[in-house]
Amino acid sequence: MTDISGQVPGLSASGRRSEDKAWWEEFPWWGTIIALVMVGMAIKIFVDEDYDEAWSRIWPGVWLTITTTLYAFGIAFGLGLLAGIGQISHNVFAHNISRAYVELIRGIPILPLIFTVALVIVPDLTRSMGLANSVPTKWRAIIALSLIYGAYMAEIFRGGIQSVPPGQMEAGRSLGLSQRQTMRSVVIPQAMRAIIPPLGNDFIAILKDTSLLSVLGVLELTRNARQFSASSFKFRETYFTLTFIYLVLVIGLSLLLGQVEKIMTKDRKGQR
Repeated sequence: MTDISGQVPGLSASGRRSEDKAWWEEFPWWGTIIALVMVGMAIKIFVDEDYDEAWSRIWPGVWLTITTTLYAFGIAFGLGLLAGIGQISHNVFAHNISRAYVELIRGIPILPLIFTVALVIVPDLTRSMGLANSVPTKWRAIIALSLIYGAYMAEIFRGGIQSVPPGQMEAGRSLGLSQRQTMRSVVIPQAMRAIIPPLGNDFIAILKDTSLLSVLGVLELTRNARQFSASSFKFRETYFTLTFIYLVLVIGLSLLLGQVEKIMTKDRKGQR
């Protein structure tokens, strides 16, 4: 059906549907719901003595959780970059080693890998190297997370690098740059714009997966919560408080990464 002017109702002259929406359709109700949940949990923690006790016992693990996340992400970033470049390399050795690493890690669940790396591979390597002192549990855990997420980041880097038009590599070579210089100075900086969002997701995933390190006895948030609940039997207070802490950390990190992504893609949007 058309009106007198021959225009379809709800469509602009250009044929696009009108973008005008009521304010309640655009309002971020999901954010309001999350904010209300967090405020309610915060009030409960700081008003109820049992919740406050749980908070005081669990909170000290937050620093270990954050530092473990930062160390694991930094190491995984380097491993992922090397393995990602290796997968698209014309060097047969580098390509096959990188591919084998990625497929092996991705084919095994995270928890068995943590046990295998932290309790088998790292101790065996230290003994084979003749090192008398054992690696601290914290660093075994960090190495395990780094190896696991390095494989996932390798796929992110590979996809990001391959998204850069081949002409960019040719342009760099025409300027007299070597293949390595072109990759470092031309291709990777452009690929980073496409890589940052999924890398941010992996950063958040590492933060959440530090909870798995409690099985190794690492005194992060989840381990502290398990110890407190086992000694006090206050399971409701313990795990509501633990949930609140993780929610604060993850949402705060998500907002920060969102700002970083906006900064990195600002010039791209301006060119459209």
